[in-house]
This record gives sequence, structure tokens and C-alpha cells, in this order.
Amino acid sequence: MKKSVLLGAVAALGLAVAGPVSAETMKFAADVGYAPHVMAVPAGGVEGYNVDLTAEAAKRLGVEYEIVDQEWSGIFAGLAAGKYVAIIAPTTVTEERAEKMLFGEPYFEVNYQFLIKRGAPQVEKLEDLKGKTIAVNKGNFYDKYLSERQDEYGWKIERFGKNADAIAAVAAGRADANFAGDTVVGWTAKKNPLVVPSTLVIKSGSVGAFAFDTSNAELRAKFEKVIECMKADGTVAEIHEKWTGQKPIEGGAAYKVEPGIGVPGMPGYDETASDSGC
Repeated sequence: MKKSVLLGAVAALGLAVAGPVSAETMKFAADVGYAPHVMAVPAGGVEGYNVDLTAEAAKRLGVEYEIVDQEWSGIFAGLAAGKYVAIIAPTTVTEERAEKMLFGEPYFEVNYQFLIKRGAPQVEKLEDLKGKTIAVNKGNFYDKYLSERQDEYGWKIERFGKNADAIAAVAAGRADANFAGDTVVGWTAKKNPLVVPSTLVIKSGSVGAFAFDTSNAELRAKFEKVIECMKADGTVAEIHEKWTGQKPIEGGAAYKVEPGIGVPGMPGYDETASDSGC
């Protein structure tokens, strides 16, 4: 399942791309199906937050690219093996990951949010959920977050194998809230009139960025320039709002242009100015 878009010639960039990628097409990886970031289109191809972000970046660079569907469990190994030159799936930057790959300019913050039934009391603080039932995808980070605070807030946790089932429980009134990432919550509320996002947005302190193999520092630097300009001219924020129905947090990663190349404070960060002019 993949989408190819002709946007120019890779040769114009003078890139030395590793692996089996041809001089005509750059291959980018994503785990297709993760809404609203990269989703399959019934008629063929893909769409979503990260698809739009990639398309605009590639257009500004003047490159032809192809998005390859790669299961998350093997996506980092595939990058290291040269199956593709970058991961454009939403990837949280961690120190452990940054030791093994190069992260580009961060473009979104990893924030958490509650999804509640339309008409229910709004959630403005965690105390508003004391004694309430919260539906969550079993075993993920959000489950862990709720479990670690269960004694403090006294909420009941209902765990589901799929987050879609947790959302259905909220829409049906069987749970008071669903807990997930803010992009997922925003997308769900756009599509389902029975639910709305909480006023409360919890910052994790983490950011997301495109990931490149350590052999592709030059490619990362070229993407750095266009992502910085897309942040500066409001394009990243527009894409975020288009797919989530919510504006990014003011002054956050969707707007702030970082100095140097990559994510400050993380392995692989290059203090050299990107010279994007943005």
C-alpha cells in the first residue's frame, strides 16, 4: 500500500542516498493506518497529517517520493537496512532512538488529551475525573499514565484491545472519557459528532520528528531547511489544524524554529546553523 507523487528530480538535490533507493524516487516509511497521520484511501493511496507534511516538504525540495507501508515493529530496522531513506510516520524522539538514527527538526509535540461525550461536563483538570470511568487502549502509554495516578484520582480504568472500542464506550455512555494522544482525539472528534475533546491538554515534554539513517546527514539537513520554513510560514500549524480540528499549542513545536539541525539536547544534534533563512 503506497503512494507515489512526482514532484521533481532527486538529481537536482545532488543527494547521495543510501540503500536500494533509486536516483529517481526517494522511499519514505510509514505504518499506514495510524489516524490521522497516515491512512489508506479506499480508492488507493494514502492521506493524512504526515502525508500532507511530506508532500509539501518534497514539493519545496523538488523531489519524487514514494510512501512505503511498513509495520511499526520493523520500521527502525528497515531504516538501518536502507529499505528507505526516512521515516515519516509520527515518531517520538527519545535518547535511545537518537543514538541509532538522526532526527530532523521537530514538528509536533506529543501531548495527551481526553475525549468525552458531547454535552458532558468539560474536563479542565485531572480532578474533574475523580471517580469517573476512563476507557483506554490496553497496555499502551496512556494506560500506564492512568494506572500510575489511579490511587491519587480514584478513577476506574476500562481497558480495550483497540482504541476504537474505547471511543465507542464513551460515545455510548459506558465510559466517561477516553485517553489518547491529542491528534487522535482531535481527529476522532472531527469525525464523530457524539464526542468532543477535553479542554485539558497534558504536555509530555516530548516531540516528534522525521527520522533519517545516520548515513543520511546531508538529506536530513536539506529537510531541516524546508521544515523550518514550513513552521515559520504557518504551514505546519495549518496541516495540524486541518487533520485534528485543533490549533497546535501556541509557541510549541509546530511554530518554534530550533537552532542548529535536529532536536536540541538529543544525540545526533548538530549545532551548525541550517541557513534556512526562516
